[in-house]
Amino acid sequence: MGSTADIRNNVVLELNGGLWKVVEFLHVKPGKGNAFVRTRLKNIPGGQVIDRTFRSGEKINDVQLDAREMQYLYREGQHYHIMDTTSYEQIVMEETLMADVKSYIKENDTIKVLFKEDTPVEVEIPAHVTLTITETDPGLKGDTATGGTKPATLETGLVVNVPLFLNVGDKVKVDTRSGDYLERVRE
Repeated sequence: MGSTADIRNNVVLELNGGLWKVVEFLHVKPGKGNAFVRTRLKNIPGGQVIDRTFRSGEKINDVQLDAREMQYLYREGQHYHIMDTTSYEQIVMEETLMADVKSYIKENDTIKVLFKEDTPVEVEIPAHVTLTITETDPGLKGDTATGGTKPATLETGLVVNVPLFLNVGDKVKVDTRSGDYLERVRE
């Protein structure tokens, strides 16, 4: 049990029987009246986002989640098979838990899975991933001055807008929070 002073980004709270992750928070001290904390909360594993205001000093029920390094093995229909990298135990996860990250991971990637007791509740991946372009229009040499973009399909099926000079087989860095192209990666 904690108080509103413990609210930080990525803290998980238990509200109304569900788990909610703090996405944003703001401590507000108005000129008159009591201080309060304005938060934006994301339901895990559902993904619904709500705004909630807590009075200063209000008790909150924060939850400790166990983070484990796991390796994504393969997908079979609506199920994702992953393996604990320390115990080599394999578990099967539903697609609802992987919905936000499935476009950014490929087989054998390492992911972080958050567990409440022995139940997986959320999957975390790095802020940036490197993926290979599998389909796009041919690039033209010298197409760097205009700053134009074209759609490109990556190895996971994700479609992002990339600069005109990129071709099939090029590796690109993608921001997993926004889904945007960041830069070309050279080996």
